[in-house]
Amino acid sequence: MAAPKLKMRLGDLLVHENIITNEQLMQALSSQKQTGRKLGDTLIELDYLSERQLLQFLAQQLDVPFMDISQHKISPNVAILLPEVHARRLRALIIKDKGASVLLGMSDPADLSGLDQLERMLSPKRIEIAVVMESQIFDAFDSLYRRTAEIESFASQLEEEYEESSSFDLSTTFLDEGGDATVGKLLQSVFEDAVQMRASDIHIEPEEHQLRIRQRIDGVLQEKILKENKIASAMVLRLKLMAGLDISEKRIPQDGRFNLDISSHNIDVRMSTMPVQYGESVVMRLLDQSAGLLSLEQTGMPANIVKRVRLQIHRPHGMVLVTGPTGSGKTTTLYAALSELNEASKKIITAEDPVEYRLPRINQVQINTKIDLTFSSILRTALRQDPDIMMVGEMRDQETVEIGLRGAITGHLVLSTLHTNDAITSALRLIDMGAAGFLVGSALRAVVAQRLVRRVCDSCAIEYQADEQELFWLTNLAGEQARSSKFMQGKGCQTCQYTGYKGRVGVFELLEINEGMMAALKRNDSELFSKLAMDSPSFTPLARAAFDYAVQGTTTVEEVLRLVETIDIN
Repeated sequence: MAAPKLKMRLGDLLVHENIITNEQLMQALSSQKQTGRKLGDTLIELDYLSERQLLQFLAQQLDVPFMDISQHKISPNVAILLPEVHARRLRALIIKDKGASVLLGMSDPADLSGLDQLERMLSPKRIEIAVVMESQIFDAFDSLYRRTAEIESFASQLEEEYEESSSFDLSTTFLDEGGDATVGKLLQSVFEDAVQMRASDIHIEPEEHQLRIRQRIDGVLQEKILKENKIASAMVLRLKLMAGLDISEKRIPQDGRFNLDISSHNIDVRMSTMPVQYGESVVMRLLDQSAGLLSLEQTGMPANIVKRVRLQIHRPHGMVLVTGPTGSGKTTTLYAALSELNEASKKIITAEDPVEYRLPRINQVQINTKIDLTFSSILRTALRQDPDIMMVGEMRDQETVEIGLRGAITGHLVLSTLHTNDAITSALRLIDMGAAGFLVGSALRAVVAQRLVRRVCDSCAIEYQADEQELFWLTNLAGEQARSSKFMQGKGCQTCQYTGYKGRVGVFELLEINEGMMAALKRNDSELFSKLAMDSPSFTPLARAAFDYAVQGTTTVEEVLRLVETIDIN
């Protein structure tokens, strides 16, 4: 096909059609000179128009259709007519195979060089162009170019090699006979698929007649079943070698870690094995070291809470706690705080189990209970190292709590976490663990409680009407506002793998300890402390914060009620 061309330059066209002003164009051109980015990307970044507005305008000017591909089911067999490496490079996606021609989605249909390359690659098929949002194209890449077929192929090949091998116990002999190469390819595909889907964990679970591989995506496990159950021990053996574990020991659990470079991502893998009825179960936590640390704003923390948290962590002394269940994002929040505090003028020491991200200038100590290197022993030593700030991965016992509190009242800022449901019970939990009330009241400055809820997929969001049972619970949270509020849910599309959700967002509550609360803690008066905390004008409970997200359309009623189940809303 002949490449579509604009009659005027893009910026002039947008001004001519009154979509942007001439002043906005001049501002964008000036910014473009500094960044080297395309004008369209610059205009979107400056918030002068949306990506959808720009591309709909482009489509109209070029006389080609604009398509919202989130509303179309694209076959992976069609998409792979254009290899992934070229699709990502040229930001192009085959939407439909029409036999003699293909419908090709592009985010920049005026890219003449790209179109020329695509025509050569797809020849003899003709190309019909549709304009598609770049964000939707990249979401589609992640869902369509998955490693599913690759994983199944390598699993089948590995089982064939196993059947042909003289080594029936899948010991190192089998790997030496050539099985290692195929195991490596299989595991590479498993890791690539997990990284592409932004999975936080991989589970490998052998069963009697099948092998179950699961990924935790946005906090929810999604599984793939392989019929080649015999290959499980080869995969576990290879992973043990990578993690430096004892490959001959299958009777007891083992923990290890290793590092991988996957698709330009540097992944730190924390691995745990456990003997089960049909072999060994393996769970691997994936930590993307190349993603960089988030700022407090990037954690999803609302601006009003960011401002107050920032004030608390810049105090010269006192204790600030982050609380919530496992997987609620506590470590991410602590690292965001440490990243902000990390200055040449401050000595920072951390005690972690394990060290998840390596930070320059910060002295990070890994817990090792085998040699009695515990949170409490590290804290005790750290206090003799002239620190300004100490971060303790978790307040696990009375000794750690008391050392941390004493450090906080002797001129140090102490950051740590607790496994409690909300901010109010966190302060009382310190006393329950054996700390004296006067210590808690004197040292504790603030508690951040948090959860992660799934985001509604923007590509398939529709209005949702809560039923009477849901409204009953929502009314407990927000009164009659719940009945007059509008809510959203995702109906499911290619972008979100038909789950209705895409990504997660943090829900936060911040309790700042005022003088009245301090006095109540010092007197061990838990009832008065709880009342003063709930009555604090700056305190918004987690459940109410989640409800506000639902009203904004960020999350769903289902996610709000799931969060409510984990806490006492009274």
